[in-house]
Amino acid sequence: MIDPKKCATVLPTFTRLCALAAALSACGMAQAQTTYQIAGLADFTGPYADVMKDWAGCRKGVVDWWSEEVGKKQGVALKIKDYDTRYDVAQVASLWPGIKSELNPVVIFGVGGPDTAALQQRLPNDKVPLILSTAGYGFAWKPDSWVFNARPTYTHEAAAFYKWMQKKSGSTAPLKVGVISSEVSPAYVDIHKGVEKFAKDNPGVMEVVETIYTEAQPTDLTQQVGRLVRKGATVLQVFNNTASVVAARRALQSLGKNDIPIVTSAHNGLVSSGKALGDLKQLEGSYEVYGMAMATEDATPTRAYFDKLRSQYNLKANYSSACIMGMSQAMIGVRAIEQAITVKGATGVTGEDVRTALLSTPLTTERSFGILPTLKFQADAPFPTQGISVNIGTIENGKYKIIEHNVPAPTLNKW
Repeated sequence: MIDPKKCATVLPTFTRLCALAAALSACGMAQAQTTYQIAGLADFTGPYADVMKDWAGCRKGVVDWWSEEVGKKQGVALKIKDYDTRYDVAQVASLWPGIKSELNPVVIFGVGGPDTAALQQRLPNDKVPLILSTAGYGFAWKPDSWVFNARPTYTHEAAAFYKWMQKKSGSTAPLKVGVISSEVSPAYVDIHKGVEKFAKDNPGVMEVVETIYTEAQPTDLTQQVGRLVRKGATVLQVFNNTASVVAARRALQSLGKNDIPIVTSAHNGLVSSGKALGDLKQLEGSYEVYGMAMATEDATPTRAYFDKLRSQYNLKANYSSACIMGMSQAMIGVRAIEQAITVKGATGVTGEDVRTALLSTPLTTERSFGILPTLKFQADAPFPTQGISVNIGTIENGKYKIIEHNVPAPTLNKW
């Protein structure tokens, strides 16, 4: 028979011991949390300094969201540290050994072509995948890559636009395209070479009347654009940067050719370029094209997700194409890490595990909150080669809008 007096003495002690055990257990769980590092390559002082705040801010927002709402349940936290590479190949190559030594990252979030050019030969030995939110590059179109692009090549995106634009015109005559490019970046060179190859292979769709080469931050392109106009260009392709769009548009205005549209990409899109020009109306009738969500004011899953990051995760960024680029590469990265943890467990995940997850597990559009179409990476290329499509945006009556969804990209020959 239990003695009530002894029970009264033992129970408080037992209760305190249980509370202590619970506290120690909770402490042990906190100590057991595994933290993985992400290296963020950035451009705060180079040609993309004007959009990098949104870009880097939004990718960090995704990392913070994942750590709180997904990683915490798995006993994992992610940290990202940014390094300013000035969008320069030599700077990336110089900084990378120190970054790797300092962070031992499981993944790298890059900016663009200089990152690929500097690191694509090193990463197979370093065993760290690089994820870019830009379109891909012909010089990186190789099998078994450690570089992954969220989108197909810029040439795929441009080709989809030109086929759409020709059909929209109602004419069978090829479009006459003036290309404004630069030799300051391997990415810029790759873009115009790819478009020139597409034009050569598809003379019924388009003709490149000339490719103009500019400096990194051009201020006056009146003479060069005038030459394109005299050669009959009916659309100007400017995939360089915001400064190039501004200079090209000012040139068209000074020449009295406001009816010639400019086509841009995501990193120098209509909204950011319009702001640099002082008013979106300055780009009335121009276009942008790329394979991810567009930052319009429409109520979409992507917009709802951005609003959540801003209201709950202290995101201080604008809802822009640069922000969506940051969110896209971060979403690819955190979902791949999530899959690697599911397979391997919370501890010991490596860059090689993350790469395996990227190649083995498609990222559905639902799991990216509509930021990207469903992506399936394969070992044949560093970007998706199946189910490729783009969205096309424009400025109409001074308003930014999507004019066409899910335009299929054609199959291209390598250049």
